[in-house]
Amino acid sequence: MSILVDENSRIVVQGITGQEGRFHTIQMLEYKTVVAAGVTPGKGGQDVEGVPVYNTVREAVLNEGVNVSCIFVPPAFASDAIVEAAVAGIKVIVCITEGIPVLDMVKVGNYIKDKNVVLIGPNCPGIISPGKTKVGIMPARIHRKGEIGVISRSGTLTYEVVYQLTNAGLGQSTCIGIGGDPIVGTTFIDHLKRFNDDPDTKGVVLIGEIGGTAEEDAARYIQNSFSKPVIAFIAGQTAPPGKRMGHAGAIISGGQGKAEDKIRALNEAGITVVLNLAMLGKTTKEVIGKN
Repeated sequence: MSILVDENSRIVVQGITGQEGRFHTIQMLEYKTVVAAGVTPGKGGQDVEGVPVYNTVREAVLNEGVNVSCIFVPPAFASDAIVEAAVAGIKVIVCITEGIPVLDMVKVGNYIKDKNVVLIGPNCPGIISPGKTKVGIMPARIHRKGEIGVISRSGTLTYEVVYQLTNAGLGQSTCIGIGGDPIVGTTFIDHLKRFNDDPDTKGVVLIGEIGGTAEEDAARYIQNSFSKPVIAFIAGQTAPPGKRMGHAGAIISGGQGKAEDKIRALNEAGITVVLNLAMLGKTTKEVIGKN
């Protein structure tokens, strides 16, 4: 079993005729993802690798029955693309776009909060259920079908972690990059709840980073409500306060967001925290693989 997406998901790519949209559409098609439609305003009637292009998401929903969106729209227009997908009835929206203004995301969050919409991202690599479908930019070849759920704030660290898990003989049920911006659509807790209810997920690897309190919040939830083993890693352990480290959300400010605080909260919740990233695959096999 997987969460949120599977082989029955029908994907619409917003921004499919752009360079990034076209490239990653091809990669998704090669993975047998059902990319049923694309959307670029003003280019309806064209096709990309045999995928029909529409002017609006509503047209794609009505004509192709799409139910998942993957967004490769430039930052200035990406928030409108998210809202358009939600208005059209899309329930799972994956926004890859980086650099969306924070105020735009505040407006998006206010709009979709009561719409029963799951927004993954922005500024994320997407989601993959190995052997079933991938929505986004994750490199498919490193993934294997299995029982480990992965939730990460970092795209590139997700790839490193998955590579280690696969080499350790541990496949993945679903891998989700939630995004590294200050405001994202879903949190660690949102997806931990889904993994907790998934009978085919044996344990979870959680990849956090400095900035915000998402990891501390997740630690409290895991301690009180999560029934499966969790392995965690926190990126940015040597980051100086006030200096942004890659992601817009990865900044220590106002006395919050330090790696040591997150590691302490996770340890106090009984979660195994890996301090050396190179040991994550081995540790996960020792902790989760034996259960």
